[in-house]
Amino acid sequence: MDKLIYTAMTGAKHLLNRQATISNNLANANTTGFRAETTAFRVAPLTPGRPGEGMMTRYFAVDSTTGFDTTPGTIATTGRELDAAIDGNGWFTVQGDDGTEGYTRDGHFELGADGTLVTASGRQVIGEGGPITVPADHRVLFGSDGTVSASPLSQPNSIIQIGKLKLVNPDTAELQKGADGLVRLRSGDPADADGNVRMVGSALEGSNVNVVEAMVSMIEVSRQFDMQLQMLKNAEQNGQSGQKLLSNNT
Repeated sequence: MDKLIYTAMTGAKHLLNRQATISNNLANANTTGFRAETTAFRVAPLTPGRPGEGMMTRYFAVDSTTGFDTTPGTIATTGRELDAAIDGNGWFTVQGDDGTEGYTRDGHFELGADGTLVTASGRQVIGEGGPITVPADHRVLFGSDGTVSASPLSQPNSIIQIGKLKLVNPDTAELQKGADGLVRLRSGDPADADGNVRMVGSALEGSNVNVVEAMVSMIEVSRQFDMQLQMLKNAEQNGQSGQKLLSNNT
């Protein structure tokens, strides 16, 4: 009886975790450059508490976040000079809240109060030579290789290079997504710049969340959760029936 209750309770718990992951994906369906998180269930045995208690005949499922979907989102032209999108594989490099490098596909950039190139959330954009600062009264121009140039508003034909974005493209298997939404190497080391990564200026990459698939998954999880609750109800009824039989025999 206790094993049935434990199996049903753990199943319900991990289904709730999976539901939270799907809900987070749906909430970010319109977030620039968002990568949908993926989950999977793995089988774990209910091992006996002490030697000689019996064989491992019962198993339960454990939900775990396996990573994120690497499918590129749709690139849409915005006409905004501070927007950029990775064309193909690759990542922009930004500074995380803890000061370490993090990687994102969100190219919705802005200028800070001091002219530093930052993300919409205020994170500093990292170039191959460090932070990139745009002179006052200058337009920003992005090259396909990540080159950042500036043009004075008073002299539009005069263009100067002020830096180059650090574009990286590490092996996807070596990446993990943090709680802050940034991607990092599992080793914790910074990734090397990759000169083969290309980007598009005045454009943004949309989220790669498939809303229809996410909604279908949400319905499936809801039905599976109801099934776990039904197992708990059956366990309660079996317990009551057992107690009734015992009381009748006494």
